[in-house]
Amino acid sequence: MGSVVISLDAELGWGFHDRDPVPADRIRSARTAWRDLCRLFDRFDVPATWAVVGHLLLADCDAEHPGHPAGPRCCDGAPGAMAADEAWHGRDLVERVLAADADHDLAGHGFTHVHFDHDLMRREFAAAELRAWGATAAAVDVSPGSFVFPLNRVGYRDLLVEHGFDAYRGRQPSRRGRVRKLSDALRACGTPPLVSPSVDEYGLVNVPASAYLFGFDGYVRSAVEAVRGDPVVDRVERALAALDERGGVLHLWFHPHDLVRERDFERVRRVVEAVARARATTDVRVETMAAVADRVRERHGEVSAAAR
Repeated sequence: MGSVVISLDAELGWGFHDRDPVPADRIRSARTAWRDLCRLFDRFDVPATWAVVGHLLLADCDAEHPGHPAGPRCCDGAPGAMAADEAWHGRDLVERVLAADADHDLAGHGFTHVHFDHDLMRREFAAAELRAWGATAAAVDVSPGSFVFPLNRVGYRDLLVEHGFDAYRGRQPSRRGRVRKLSDALRACGTPPLVSPSVDEYGLVNVPASAYLFGFDGYVRSAVEAVRGDPVVDRVERALAALDERGGVLHLWFHPHDLVRERDFERVRRVVEAVARARATTDVRVETMAAVADRVRERHGEVSAAAR
């Protein structure tokens, strides 16, 4: 029996703290998309893993963030004409996820989205990011469980255990090069890999990614769509058929800020609809990262890494 996992990297302004200027339009789109996605997942009863930057769980912030590459008070900045709170805080959006009908998993994504192999990242910095995420999550009655590394840069896994996490999204199986031309894109439209979650040397469950839903865009996307429709939806549908036959996990991921235009939301809607249809007509199930981790540990007779 196969399962589908959908994870979202929910970041708002923190996903762009290294950009100058910070793109206010993408953040506005992300806030709208966040609400639209909650309604979409509820409509199809599809639970997802929302990997949320910890600072977004705050209603306000008067503390400094020492050592942050964007400055100790980067959350004072107001991108474009939007209020600073709209860029750096999202307590209202997090509460929408927690109140949803679908049984979502709220996962860690760092406290301020500094990736774990950044030039300024040190062990103490990583520990502080994890500790701060746990403290803010506790305020909304959420305990550490799953973790998604900022920018998918996996590191300091032993610290995940120390701070109560027991699963993470691992790297996607490697592909040769990047999609740069139409011919490359057409070749890349094969079935996304079905992955096999495993327990690593720290006792953490690695739930690898299968495919990023917005891996190519712009001219290449438009050209491929003109030839064969949305290739991403086509790939997902073929992967769902393979999942029913072979089992494994199809782990799809994206960001709310990827949904800028109507056709972006339409892509996600069609993917979620296809997943729900597969669940209804085959043995495919839909799980969160936390549910997969529990199942893998049970199969291996393991307790969670954080409980050790």
